[in-house]
Amino acid sequence: MADRGISTQANGRAGRRQLLARWCHRTGMLPLLRRLRGVSRHDLRVLAYHRVLESTEPHGFSFDTELISASADAFREQMAHLRRHFSPMRFGEVLERIERGRTLPKDAVLVTFDDGYDDNYRVAFPILRELDMSAMFFVSTGHIDSGRPYAYDWLVHMICSTRADRLRAPELGLDRALGATLAERRAQAAELLDRLKGLRDERQAALIARLEVEWNMPRRQGHPDCRPMTWEQLREMHRDGMEVGSHGVHHRMLAKLPRERMVAEVKESKATLERELGAPVDVLSYPVGGPDAFDHATVEAVRAAGFRMACSYVSGAGIVAPRTLYALPRLPVERQMDRAWFEAMVAMPEVFGYASRLRTG
Repeated sequence: MADRGISTQANGRAGRRQLLARWCHRTGMLPLLRRLRGVSRHDLRVLAYHRVLESTEPHGFSFDTELISASADAFREQMAHLRRHFSPMRFGEVLERIERGRTLPKDAVLVTFDDGYDDNYRVAFPILRELDMSAMFFVSTGHIDSGRPYAYDWLVHMICSTRADRLRAPELGLDRALGATLAERRAQAAELLDRLKGLRDERQAALIARLEVEWNMPRRQGHPDCRPMTWEQLREMHRDGMEVGSHGVHHRMLAKLPRERMVAEVKESKATLERELGAPVDVLSYPVGGPDAFDHATVEAVRAAGFRMACSYVSGAGIVAPRTLYALPRLPVERQMDRAWFEAMVAMPEVFGYASRLRTG
């Protein structure tokens, strides 16, 4: 699940980026910019998706719309663009080239998904298969086991759906009236999520659990709009050429856990995936993934568990080298991106990609 700090900052500057991207697209500048960039930079673009739905504005949707990366039509268009103009790769191929001391092909790109929503199977997977593309799906094994929604998702759903008229979160010094419209409540949920992620894990969990009880909205009841994939779906995708990686067990911010629990999240997720898939699992994506979601101790635990690479949610394209193998930046793809903006971002990530920030709340 994304570090919402990226989305919050990006939305304020989206208009200027879109206008510049549209101008570059309309004037035919993007291919030239991509070629010029390729002369001096030979880095790896790793695209980060969460959800792909038929629409980016589903009617009555009470979950986080900022986790809808693209509509089905837009995703198909994006993947077709990568096929035509870039060099799509698999993580396994990247790791093999690194081990053999070989350089990556020009304009190398990887496609990734975080969390493991069932729409990854229902909507994204058929499109990838249709276009003969592969992607890496980072999944939280505990949610595949239980079928329950992710805690952050459920918090947004509760705020958007509760009949209560006030949000009281003394842990964060909040006591305010809840908005009258769905849009207002989504904005309040976004602010709460960003501030919540500044707390230690046990305080995050306690706040969400308390609201489940106070508002009588237990997460165990689930919801059809926010379900994880099943193991059978994941095994089918893996058999058909998709890669699968770890996103922890319970989607916890690893750097905010006590060390013992952090290590267990890392090791147990790997063991479970390898048992269920019958294949090695070499890559992990840090849940939330911002600069405060992983640290030196986390990286060492991931390395010690046998992972060979790890992805952050820090925005950017990076050189694949020993010092970056366990903190690869990625390029978030979000629903505000039209065709011009997406094509501009993959052509010139440092100009059109989102900028990350450190959470301060």
